[in-house]
Amino acid sequence: MKINDLLHQTSEWLKGTGPNSDIVISSRIRLARNLQKFPFPHWANKKQNRDILDAVAQAVPAIEGLKNATLFKLSELDNIDRQFLIERHLMSYEHAQKTDFKGLIIDDEEVISIMINEEDHIRAQVMQSGFNLFEAWGILNKVDESMARELPFAFLSDWGYLTACPTNAGTGMRGSVMLHLPALIMTRQINQVLAAIAKLSFTTRGLYGEGTQAVGNFFQISNQISLGPSEKEIIENINGLIRQIIEQELQTREILMTKSKIMLEDKIYRSFGILKSAYTISSQETTELLSLVRLGVDLGMIRDITRRTVNELFILTQPAHLQKLENKKISSQERDFKRAEIIRQQLTVK
Repeated sequence: MKINDLLHQTSEWLKGTGPNSDIVISSRIRLARNLQKFPFPHWANKKQNRDILDAVAQAVPAIEGLKNATLFKLSELDNIDRQFLIERHLMSYEHAQKTDFKGLIIDDEEVISIMINEEDHIRAQVMQSGFNLFEAWGILNKVDESMARELPFAFLSDWGYLTACPTNAGTGMRGSVMLHLPALIMTRQINQVLAAIAKLSFTTRGLYGEGTQAVGNFFQISNQISLGPSEKEIIENINGLIRQIIEQELQTREILMTKSKIMLEDKIYRSFGILKSAYTISSQETTELLSLVRLGVDLGMIRDITRRTVNELFILTQPAHLQKLENKKISSQERDFKRAEIIRQQLTVK
């Protein structure tokens, strides 16, 4: 598989399927693992980081779920390729920095991805569309068990899996759910919700994870504690919180449809109209307007466009994707023009 192959397929998490997919965009489980007898990546020297990369690469053919996976060495990728992989949520922004002796493993369906030598030696994740944390964990658990047979993980009975950051010790698990919450934003209830989340030891981030702000009414919610509770308990705790937020968003959408339907329709159809007719548009405006169009699709106001199409546009209109489609580096102004062109093509009913 080549990176350009990804441009012509839909990532699993963008398919708009799975439970509660009108509100939950995706579910992700991530595990942090480190190899015995090696320093953590930030403390390791060049030879040690090279040995870690080689050890994981050699183990890949024997790991369940990775038979058709591809290993990319980040030092061999240019800036656009690395940004492209970040936009597809296959690796973190931090991983794209200082690329020596770093790798990324991706299965052919973009369900499983494994970062090598990020903050930890191994950061493995599985993403699923909709509210599907247990399904994601089922897939990743098999990968993890298979990796453990091939690679000696650093583990202590009292502390669990040892990690570069103490907050990841124990299970090494982070579960996260990406939510689309436009109704809670419109009614200004979101700050109360976020404050309650923080008190319950969960963290909220933007569309692209740590260090990013919420745009387009998207929020990633994940656990902060991985030491103490089991993997099942962590997921159950996240699920309990997410169910409450889903219910709040659904109730608020119903209230808006009952009491403020004209206002809601005006916002949605204005957004749809701008996207279908604009000849130049920024990334931020695109995300904000697509959020409202997605709400219109979910509420049945817009019937000729699928949720999957809207989800795909969130990614296809990102800067690196636009440049990959053009097969060259293009200016910000050129990207705004190309972005508008793609949106018009995708939203035009044929």
